[in-house]
Amino acid sequence: MSISEKQAEVSINATSVKGYSTPTRNADDAVLAELGYKAEFRREFSMIETIAFAFSIMGVVASVTSTFSFPLVSGGHVGMVWGWLIPCFFVMAVASSMAELVSSMPTSAGLYYFSAKLAPPKYSGLASWITGWANITGQITLVCSIDFTCAQMITTAIAVSSNGATIMSAGATYGILLAILFAHGLVCSAATNVLARLNLFYVMVNVGTTIAAIIALLVCSGDNKVSTKDAFTMFENNTGWSDNGWAFLLAFTAPMWTLTGYDSAAHIAEEVSGAQRAAPIAILVGVFGTQVLGWLLYIACSFATVSVANLLTGSLPLPMGQLFLDVLGKRGMLAIWGFIIVVQFVTGAAQGVDASRVVFAFARDNALPGSRWWKRINKRTQTPVNAVWLVMAGAAVCGLLGFSAAALSSLAGASVIGLYVSYATPIFLRITSGRDKFVPGTFSLGRWYMPIGIIAVAWVSFIVILLVFPASQTATAQGMNYAVVIIMGVFFFASISWVLSAHKWFHGPIKNIGGPTSSMEEKEL
Repeated sequence: MSISEKQAEVSINATSVKGYSTPTRNADDAVLAELGYKAEFRREFSMIETIAFAFSIMGVVASVTSTFSFPLVSGGHVGMVWGWLIPCFFVMAVASSMAELVSSMPTSAGLYYFSAKLAPPKYSGLASWITGWANITGQITLVCSIDFTCAQMITTAIAVSSNGATIMSAGATYGILLAILFAHGLVCSAATNVLARLNLFYVMVNVGTTIAAIIALLVCSGDNKVSTKDAFTMFENNTGWSDNGWAFLLAFTAPMWTLTGYDSAAHIAEEVSGAQRAAPIAILVGVFGTQVLGWLLYIACSFATVSVANLLTGSLPLPMGQLFLDVLGKRGMLAIWGFIIVVQFVTGAAQGVDASRVVFAFARDNALPGSRWWKRINKRTQTPVNAVWLVMAGAAVCGLLGFSAAALSSLAGASVIGLYVSYATPIFLRITSGRDKFVPGTFSLGRWYMPIGIIAVAWVSFIVILLVFPASQTATAQGMNYAVVIIMGVFFFASISWVLSAHKWFHGPIKNIGGPTSSMEEKEL
C-alpha cells in the first residue's frame, strides 16, 4: 500500500487527534505518522502565513541592499539587471523540484529526510548525514550573515546621521550583532501561533518597503538618471579578472544569496495546516515573488546609478546606502533605511525559526552532539526553544569572522554553498536511484521532473564552483575567498565522524511513532 493510500485509510478511520479538531489537521498528522514521526507541534500556519514565511525569509529589499556590491563590481549596470534575471530561471527549477519533494514528504526533517528515502538502501544513512550537515551549516551561517549585515546597516545609519563623525568599530558592530541575535532568540522561542501571525506583519513590511524603494529611486532621481540603453547594457568590470564573461558570472552571487532559505516551508511543515498543498505553493510563490520584486528593484537601482565608481569608493560600508544618500538626501535616506533595517531584522528572525527547526529535526534523529537537549519541545510554547538558542550561539561564534572583511564575505558564500548542496542532493537522488521509490504528493511535476531535476542539479554544480573563486584574478590574503575553507572544514568533520563512528549507528531518520523504537534511537554522538 502506498503512502497516499495509507494516508486516506488513516484519515477516514481517525475521528480525532488530541489538540486538533479539523479533518485537515487529522490528515496532516496521519501523513506525518506514515513518515515515522508523531505530531509534536501545533499546526498554526495557514497557507497565507506559510507563503508569508517563505517570502519573508528571503527579505528582498534587505537582501538586495546587502549584496548590492556584487553586481556593481561584476558588470555594473549589466550585472545589476541581467546578473539578477538569468539565475532566476535556474533557481526556479531548483524550487520546483523541492516543492515536489516537500509535497510528498511534509516533515521538518526536510532535505536530509528526502535524501534518506530516495537513496539506495546501502547509502541511505550517508546521504542523509551529508545532506543534514550541509543544510545545518548553511542555515546557521545564513543566520549570522543576515544578522551581521543588519548590524552593518545600523552602523551605516549612525554614520549618516552623524555626518560621518561616528564610525563604529568592528568590535562595536559585533556587539550589535550579539544584541540582534539575543532579540531573535526571544522572538524565535515564541509559540507557533505567535510566529505565524508575525509573518503577516513581516511580509507587509517587506513588500511595502521594496515598492517604496523602487518608487523613491525612480522618482527622486529626477533627470539625474542614466539612459535606458545604459541602464540595461552598460558593462563595467571592476573585479580584477581580465575575462569580462567570467567577471559577469560573479554577479550571480547576489541573487543566489538572496534566493536561499525557501526550504523553510519544508522545515515548518509540521506546523502547517494542509502541509502537502500549502508548503509547495509557499515555496513557488515565495521564490517567484522575490525574483520579480528583486528584478524591478535592480532596474530602479540601475537607472539611479550615475557612477558605479562613486558607489564603490564611498565612505559607507554598504554601497546601497550611498545610492540612497545620493538620490534621497540625508533625511530621505535615513527614512527608507530605517524600514530596510526592520526588513533585515525580520528576515533574520524568520531564518532563525527555519534554522531551529532543522536543528530540532536532526537532533530528533540523534544526529547532533547532545541531541537529547536540542530535540526537547518547550511545554508552554510547544516549540524547540533549546534548538533556537543553539542556533543563536552558533551564529554568534560565526560572527567572530566579522573582524575580517574577507572572512565575513566568505561566510555568505559558505551559507549559499551549504544550502544549495543540501537542495541538490535529494533532487539528484530523485532523478536517479529514487525514480521508482518516489510517491507524489498533492503537487507533482509529472513527466517534467526529470528535465527540471537535471537543470537544477547542473545549475547547483556550476554555482558551487563559481562561489569558491576569489573576487579578483590576483588573490591576496585580504581578498581571498575563504568559503571553501569553511565548507571543507565542516565536510571533513562530517566525513571523519562518519568513518569513525556515525556509520555504525546512524542509518537515517528514526521513527518515533508506531511500535517499538529502534535501539539506535537512544544512541547519540
